[in-house]
Formats: sequence, C-alpha cells, structure tokens
Amino acid sequence: MYTFESRVRYSEIGEDKKITLNSILNYFQDCTTFHSQSVGRGMEVLEQIRKIWVLSGWQICVNRYPSLGEKIVACTWPYEFKGFYGGRNFLLKTEEGEILAYANSLWSFLDLEKGIPCRILPEEKDAYKIEEKLDMEYAPRKIVILEQGEKKEAFTVKHHHLDTNHHVNNGQYVRMAQDYIPEDFPVHQMRAEYKKQAVLGDVIVPEVSYDQEKWIVSLCDEKKNPYAIIEFE
Repeated sequence: MYTFESRVRYSEIGEDKKITLNSILNYFQDCTTFHSQSVGRGMEVLEQIRKIWVLSGWQICVNRYPSLGEKIVACTWPYEFKGFYGGRNFLLKTEEGEILAYANSLWSFLDLEKGIPCRILPEEKDAYKIEEKLDMEYAPRKIVILEQGEKKEAFTVKHHHLDTNHHVNNGQYVRMAQDYIPEDFPVHQMRAEYKKQAVLGDVIVPEVSYDQEKWIVSLCDEKKNPYAIIEFE
C-alpha cells in the first residue's frame, strides 16, 4: 500500500468549507501517480516506451467530507493485473484511521503507437505488489441509463480541461457533470464510465436524467456517442 499525508486546503473546499468530491478524486489520482513514480514506473518511463495507463472507470464512495484544515491520509494499492486490465483500490482516511472515502478503479494499459490496449508488460507487473481487494460493495462496470436524458447546451473542450496526455482529464468530466445536478444533492457515491477521449476543440453535449435519488449525466459528442457517463447517488 502506498500512502501520503496531507491537509485539506482552502483550494480544495466548497462553499460549505468541506472538501469537494472532485478534490477527493484528485487526491486519489495524485496518489496513484506518486505510487507509480515511487516504484520507477512513472509517466516519464512509460512515455519512453510509448505506453500509458488509461482510466476506464471509477467508483468512489464517501462516508464523510472532511473540513478545511483536517489532516488526511491518501492510500492506494493494485489488487489485480489481467490481460490489459488493472484494478486499483483507494482510501482517504484521518490520522486516527477513520475512513472518509474509499474507491475502486479500473484501468487499461494502452500502446500509444497503435492507439489500442495491449498486454501489461512483465516489468510493469513486477514493480507493484498485489494486495488484497478492498472489502466493499462493488458496482457493475457499466452504468445503465434508464431513460432518455434531457439535452443541455453544448460546449467546447478548452485548454484548461486537458492533462499531460492532451485529452480531457478524468476528473474534469466529473466536474463538468456536477454542474447539472442540484447544488444541495448529497453525493455518497459517484461512478464514472469512460468511453472515449475528448480533445481540444471537441464539442460536448450533456444529457441529464434522474431516477430514484440518482442523477446520471452523459457527456456525448454531437452524434450522441458518450465520452463519459457519470452517475451520482
């Protein structure tokens, strides 16, 4: 298990002075990046061999949103490598061990030259220690849209949406989707299914549906093919 300590910063909180869902996601994303660097398989190494890990799905569950100034610990570990897929768990907890949030994530190992998934390299597997899978209720990988969503005004991908891979960062999709749910809706679980990559200049058309205390936001292209589907519960 890889861990790093932090403290809830002002830049990470919302109007209620508590950490935002997107900031929790960023902690988990940073944690896996630090983990990769610590075992010698960071972005620079993978760039040299033209390989990359691409996130295909999130399931983030929140027990409590910590407040400004609280000391926190982010943790992560891989629990499975199979074919071109990898599974990784996360925890966000207090110094005393209270679990604030926990997560499952699914990743694909991608060949950048061919633009398709490829088998995980032996040296990639050997760098990490496989740990026991977190005891949690695992949701299905696919998000089912139960009804036709309400189409919202389209918008264009800007530079600030992009990450080092030159496509929209996975956290940015979640931030986009949150704009279409009520501000006072208490999110206890967020699921994200990533379908394809949006890049600078692409047009995103949101479609929003609601069913039994669950909001689903599909961020689609102009032909209704989703880039990402986000579920808030």
